Amino acid sequence: MLSNISNVVRVGVQRNGVAAVLSARTYADFTAQASFEIKKCDTHKLDEAPATEVVMTREEGLQYYRTMQTMRRMELKADQLYKQKIIRGFCHLYDGQEACAVGIEAAINLSDHLITAYRAHGYTYTRGGTVKEIMAELTGRRGGIAKGKGGSMHMYCKNFYGGNGIVGAQVPLGAGVALACKYMGNNELCVSLYGDGAANQGQIFETYNMAALWKLPAIFVCENNRYGMGTSVERAAASTDYYKRGDFIPGLRVDGMDVLCVREATRFAAEHCRSGKGPILMELQTYRYHGHSMSDPGISYRTREEIQEVRGKSDPISLLKDRMLSNNMASVEELKEIDVEVRKEIEDAAQFATTDPEPQLEELCNHIFYNNPPLEVRGTNPWTKLKSVS
Repeated sequence: MLSNISNVVRVGVQRNGVAAVLSARTYADFTAQASFEIKKCDTHKLDEAPATEVVMTREEGLQYYRTMQTMRRMELKADQLYKQKIIRGFCHLYDGQEACAVGIEAAINLSDHLITAYRAHGYTYTRGGTVKEIMAELTGRRGGIAKGKGGSMHMYCKNFYGGNGIVGAQVPLGAGVALACKYMGNNELCVSLYGDGAANQGQIFETYNMAALWKLPAIFVCENNRYGMGTSVERAAASTDYYKRGDFIPGLRVDGMDVLCVREATRFAAEHCRSGKGPILMELQTYRYHGHSMSDPGISYRTREEIQEVRGKSDPISLLKDRMLSNNMASVEELKEIDVEVRKEIEDAAQFATTDPEPQLEELCNHIFYNNPPLEVRGTNPWTKLKSVS
């Protein structure tokens, strides 16, 4: 439940030794909670559907807002550092899709499990990683979450299994984690995420079949951002109803730009899995603002006008902000102060990520095995030996 964000909003900040008061209004002036009408989900092989009238508390709203702003600013800073050639190699940004990660995390527990593809920075944060660890990993430094050896595509933390570079390969791995949950009988589940491009992979359909046969507690989530690399879904798939692709597995198609829609759909899916009904499939209709990766300008197969239209009408952060302001759940000043704090956190993390030392060559082969005696590993030729320490 986004427990890694506990400080919601401070009333004032120290500026030049003087406390600057955000607003003359007190917390008692704000609405503690409000009800919202959300878009109905399309369903496949389900007799019931997620609720369309939902409640959000002020505290939840502020948590969601802070987390999505942190993810957005983190990705924009990564874009800047990449263009300065401080971040190198593959780098896939998540800005525009923040409601997917935040909505999913709001509906499951940190003791549940999650695995995703290579667009993984946001999930690393919601699973418990810090901005400093993520930024340092992007720049290949010792203080990175994978000690500077994983980079953008390979980040991990407790109950988060990456960050996987092979298209679609994380889905069968996620089914294996779900099998472990069922075997252990701990009432946990695994969320396996993949994109619309990976949705045509054969290994995903094989995984659907095994998960359905064994009634695994698995939530398969297709983050449909409309373009697999540079190919639109209409040109890549004979059927774009990704939520029906599981055949005998029930499915939901969800507005992935609305954090409350994603949250309610994930709650419904999690209850389905925990009640022993087996796997369920969710298609989150979302959008990425950047190109597929940093080598893709993102405008050769779509127009700038299309991107601006989505930003103007469906931006997940703006949607949440408007809801909170129109329902008297926060003030403009309060949300601006969150923005200031987030930007400072990102700048401090970027400073650390550019000054922290890189790992030494001697550390290259460490952590190949868990809890194993040290062993020698062959280097780039048979005569070069490196040591691996668990």
